[in-house]
Amino acid sequence: MRSVPPWARVYVVCTALAAAFCAVPVPDTRAPWPAVALFAVLCAACELLAASRFAGDGGPEGAGASGEPGASLRWHTPVMLAAAFLLPPPAAALVPLPGALLARVEQRPRRLRRVWRAAQLALSTWAASKVHWSLGGRDAVVTSDFPYALVAAGAAVVAFCLVLTVLDGGILALAERVPVRAAWRGLFLRSLAPVAVHGLAGLMMAVLWRSPYGPAAALLVLLPMYVSWWVFAQYHRERAAHRATIRALVQAVDIKDGYTRGHSERVGQASMMIARELGMDDERAEVLRFAGILHDVGKLGVPTRLLRKDGPLTPEERRVIELHPEYGHEMVRGIGFLGEARSAILHHHERLDGSGYPYGLKGGQIPEFARVVAVADAFDAMTSTRSYRRARPVPVALEELERCAGAQFDPRMVEAFVRALVRQGWHPAVTADETPPHAEPHHPPAPRVPTDPDSGRRTDRAAGPDPRRGTVGGSGSGP
Repeated sequence: MRSVPPWARVYVVCTALAAAFCAVPVPDTRAPWPAVALFAVLCAACELLAASRFAGDGGPEGAGASGEPGASLRWHTPVMLAAAFLLPPPAAALVPLPGALLARVEQRPRRLRRVWRAAQLALSTWAASKVHWSLGGRDAVVTSDFPYALVAAGAAVVAFCLVLTVLDGGILALAERVPVRAAWRGLFLRSLAPVAVHGLAGLMMAVLWRSPYGPAAALLVLLPMYVSWWVFAQYHRERAAHRATIRALVQAVDIKDGYTRGHSERVGQASMMIARELGMDDERAEVLRFAGILHDVGKLGVPTRLLRKDGPLTPEERRVIELHPEYGHEMVRGIGFLGEARSAILHHHERLDGSGYPYGLKGGQIPEFARVVAVADAFDAMTSTRSYRRARPVPVALEELERCAGAQFDPRMVEAFVRALVRQGWHPAVTADETPPHAEPHHPPAPRVPTDPDSGRRTDRAAGPDPRRGTVGGSGSGP
């Protein structure tokens, strides 16, 4: 079970209390309970149908305390917005609660995630209804006063997105430890387009709901939405197939070279930490994680006897092993979803001073993803226990990365990784047949981070790494 930080739990509780306060009926106001119940049942039915229809296809799982951006936006959103357009704010806040509390949640803690999602949707729907009613949107819907009805609905959609953005960013910062300056970046714009489409569907539902044909006609709006959600599910199924492809490749490398068992996942984890520290968007960060996981896939083309050789390599054997980035690039060339990850697989052994391989690129010639993976790869190699040496403590490994920054590694990537480790610590995934890399806690003391752009540059160059291991040379870690 993944633990949720205490401040994230407090945040969820406060959000739930705020949602409960907003759902309290206004005194001397008669709540339209039949409409509330009908909307709530319809919203819950859409929620449960989406879960049963799409969950097995790799579709999005219910949003939880992880705060994944946009995870709350599924195909019950038009129903919630239609309720916001027709019901008073406290009544509208009640509509998403049954579906959110009954929804299937795969990740733990399930109860906390359900409470978080229910509170998040209740507050967002309440805000949308409050803005819509304040602008007289309900009267515009009832009288079909266009285009003013579109104006009020548009303002309600913006309010819905803003509340989602604020809450999602907060839980990302507290539960996922995403840097505050990056937690809210791009969330609003990414959610605005889908919510705007859902808002139009919700407005159509609200207008038909108040028409002589009643709620039955409003349900027809969900039919074209169902088609679009089906397409969305196919997209997620394709992403699940991509992940399965990556797992198969990594498992093949693990079987061939026991050293890489667990190494690939940890390099992907470290690469993701650097990506978040650099403020990369979610899509690029995910591709960078793929790059870290697959950086050694080219070892499938290297003779096993060379990978498992105990002694030093001959020059000829070294040249053979140094072909593994090119082998890896050829293997993944046709996998389109990897994108920039392919260049990282090819160039993660390049060095800033041009002494790396396979092409001896220098400085900015080396792709950004490759410079990130190079730091993550070297760090995990140094901090993992192997048959030929014990793991180095995290602070020692960071000092080595800083020493080689400017010659072997990009100082910007090293500094980003240091900042991430100081804040989050290092909690690597450990495979079943591998002992933990460190006995001491993985929260290093704050190491020195060069502030002068040239302070990490040295005239001496680290000795060449063992191409089998990806270790940093110059202090006993090379061949």
